[in-house]
Amino acid sequence: MTAPAPASERSLVRAIGTWALAAGVINVTVGGGIFRLPADVAGALGAAAPLAYVVCAIAMGLIVLCFAEAGSRVSLTGGPYAYVELAFGPYVGFLTGVLIWLLGTTAVAAVSTVYATNAAKLFPVFEQPTMRALLLIATFATVATVNVLGVKQGSRLNGIATVAKLLPLILLVVCGVFFVDRSNLAIATAPAIGDVTRASIVLIFAFSGVESALVPSGEVKDPARTVPRAIFVAMLTITFLYVAIQLVAQGVLGSALATSTTPLADAAGAVLGPWGRILLLSAVVISTFGYLSGMTLAIPRALYAFGRDGFLPAAVASVHPRFRTPHISIAVQTAIACTLAITSAFGPLAIIANVAALLVYLGCSLAAWQLRRRDVRAGGIPFRVPGAGVVPLLSCAMIIGLLSSITLPEWRVLVIVLVIASAVFVVTRRRRAAIASPVS
Repeated sequence: MTAPAPASERSLVRAIGTWALAAGVINVTVGGGIFRLPADVAGALGAAAPLAYVVCAIAMGLIVLCFAEAGSRVSLTGGPYAYVELAFGPYVGFLTGVLIWLLGTTAVAAVSTVYATNAAKLFPVFEQPTMRALLLIATFATVATVNVLGVKQGSRLNGIATVAKLLPLILLVVCGVFFVDRSNLAIATAPAIGDVTRASIVLIFAFSGVESALVPSGEVKDPARTVPRAIFVAMLTITFLYVAIQLVAQGVLGSALATSTTPLADAAGAVLGPWGRILLLSAVVISTFGYLSGMTLAIPRALYAFGRDGFLPAAVASVHPRFRTPHISIAVQTAIACTLAITSAFGPLAIIANVAALLVYLGCSLAAWQLRRRDVRAGGIPFRVPGAGVVPLLSCAMIIGLLSSITLPEWRVLVIVLVIASAVFVVTRRRRAAIASPVS
């Protein structure tokens, strides 16, 4: 069975090699979460925190391999929504799209809290709740305005943000190893499996996004070889960097790490002095601001698509007559994310984002198995996951194992969202049918 691919995709130049693709994965994955999460993982596992990073790396490696195969079979530049929809139908595909939107929305709100917390350390006036709220409102208004003005304007922060986040992290690791107190790294007792899985759920936030770098599969040279090699290189690099950061922060701060709201900045302050702390705080603010800008470019397009396809009012899919951007969906999305950032804390937002992500990953892993079973192809020879049908099953097992640590109150938000989405799917059936088959 062949899944039709747009004619434009056949003209894409396959120029992305292993190292370029691995670099793309690293760039997309290392985001704002790593500046905050070492404290949360230390609070859960103490010196045994690196175990959670290894579990996450294994899980994400399996998941991304499934993404690679599903993407090569459905659309050379496709995404999770398309994979699941073709494998299991429009209803499951729509729910996947809603989960992707929920993931993006809560992730943006969570990173916004990291942004505000670190900005407040640089400028204490923002420690006040009212001023913190005004900072978030002004920031969201700024990135929304930039993205309404045009796609090019919205994408220019990426290069700055990448340098701002990677160089200080590397500097902290290189210099911090000389200040590590080995007694802070001693594991007193082995952690329970349940504690490791719970900490790993939190850490998924730092590893998620890796699949986004695989979207331009149509421009990868020899994807059957390049994709798994790039994933292997990238996941090893990311895991090494994250574990090194955790060890340095734990070794320098000891028990103080678990209670820090700016863990890496505090570690840099202990290692490099006041200027090191300011450097890390500045890096976090720039990096997270760049993340917010990039996500404000991407996530509103989900609302736009829902409006275009009849799931939401048509006004949500309006395009600005001058700037040619979905200004209504950008405004609505910005208002939702800003409200969540002001009213919620990092931890709960990150958990919701991670559960949504894992459910999307579960759907894509199952879709990879189903698409292979039906031999769906987008043209040419599809990428085959090493290990045949075992990898999707292992991926599903890892995801289910991680989800087993989620509590009922945390599931409640996901269930409510999916129930509402199901109702929308039923109520809008006629409108969507009319859009799909317009009367001449």
